Amino acid sequence: MTEVVKNTVSIVVPEAQKSTGDVGRKTPTVRWNGGRPTNPSEIGWLRETAKDTSLAEMRRRYDEDGYVLIKGLIPREVVLSMREHYFTHMRSTGIIAPKSDPRDGIFDTSSSPTEFNSIGSPSYPDAAKLQAIAAAHYTPEYLKFLQNQEVHEFVRNFMGWTKEILLARTLLRHSVPHGVSSAIHYDKIFLRGGDPANEFLTAWVPIGDVAHDGGGLIYLKNSTEIGRQIEANFTKRAQTLSEEDRIRAYNQNMAANGSLGTDAEEFYQGEGRNFKTSTEWLTTDYEAGDCIFHNPYVVHGTTLNEDRLNRIRLSTDLRFYQEGSSLDERWLKVWVPTDGL
Repeated sequence: MTEVVKNTVSIVVPEAQKSTGDVGRKTPTVRWNGGRPTNPSEIGWLRETAKDTSLAEMRRRYDEDGYVLIKGLIPREVVLSMREHYFTHMRSTGIIAPKSDPRDGIFDTSSSPTEFNSIGSPSYPDAAKLQAIAAAHYTPEYLKFLQNQEVHEFVRNFMGWTKEILLARTLLRHSVPHGVSSAIHYDKIFLRGGDPANEFLTAWVPIGDVAHDGGGLIYLKNSTEIGRQIEANFTKRAQTLSEEDRIRAYNQNMAANGSLGTDAEEFYQGEGRNFKTSTEWLTTDYEAGDCIFHNPYVVHGTTLNEDRLNRIRLSTDLRFYQEGSSLDERWLKVWVPTDGL
């Protein structure tokens, strides 16, 4: 049984395996998290992969792209039931429209988006709302969702591991329309502990449909090596720091929130200034049941949620290691707002 580490409390692809990502699709129009418009010529579609694609082909795409987007990995009803549970749990905070169906997750637009900031936002909401977000990480429904068989079997088979470990620090978070969510980053920034040779796998799971303009993830194309170079530079600059500060995402060499910028413009003005020729960013229309898996160094962020139905984006971030590997022990406890990570 899979273990969750708990808190003590143009390459030619065979026809049957071709991506369905961008054939005949109009270029997506999105704005960056924070509101700045994107350059339409620099936005494209993520490559999609059917769940019955061969493991060899999936691995090839992952190694080439830094991610693999698996369509329909989790049964849709399982995902929508989790969405319904979350917004039923959060209803008392006023986040969803009065008399609306929690499964729809429609934002109450009479409220200010900043009242409902979540994990990854520049600031937290009031104490009652923050407590509700924290408590959502402990509900039996969410803990059961984390044990989803399809996800764990995929990780085990895809990575070739005998047994996988899911870190207890998962990030269950919402992003309301016109709110501010995660800035540009790569995940290694936040998980520098443990043996650097033991790389983890991230799974980002949209809990509900997330249109391309609904605040989902957006990736810098072919950016794994960019992330590695930036991290090598950070590591070099941190040599004089204590071990504790060296692995912190918020040490003196980092931005206040550990990010690489709110949007592409800030990224290319800062740590991405040496990579201005890499300008294509990719997103998609995520559907309930999809999972996107990515490596620790691929550069990504979120778009502004401008969903036309005022749907709240809900998702969770999962990190997996191979059992027995040296991992970042700071992530062995369930997320709390004060953990400083």
